[in-house]
Amino acid sequence: MFINQTPELGQIVKVLRGSDPGKYAVIIALLDSRFVLIADGDKRRFDSPKKKNLLHLQLQTTISSEVVGSLMDTGRVTNGKLRFAIAKFVENLKAEAHEKGE
Repeated sequence: MFINQTPELGQIVKVLRGSDPGKYAVIIALLDSRFVLIADGDKRRFDSPKKKNLLHLQLQTTISSEVVGSLMDTGRVTNGKLRFAIAKFVENLKAEAHEKGE
């Protein structure tokens, strides 16, 4: 499911390397062509995001419109919205896996 694409604000990512491998987070800022800031609203809050190399992330196809809208309107997003976006994404993953019989 690895998609070679450019990262976007609000995009869900899977952490591949570091202290939280396998966890999901949301891109809240694009720093340059190699680095982004991610937060999950739980361990990594919006006010203390993690700087991550794109090589250590697996970009998912899902982009949270709620997170993007909030970032565009106010320049911020609530931790609850980040948690909600990730929970919704994980729920959709489970539903897809169940439909496929995995």
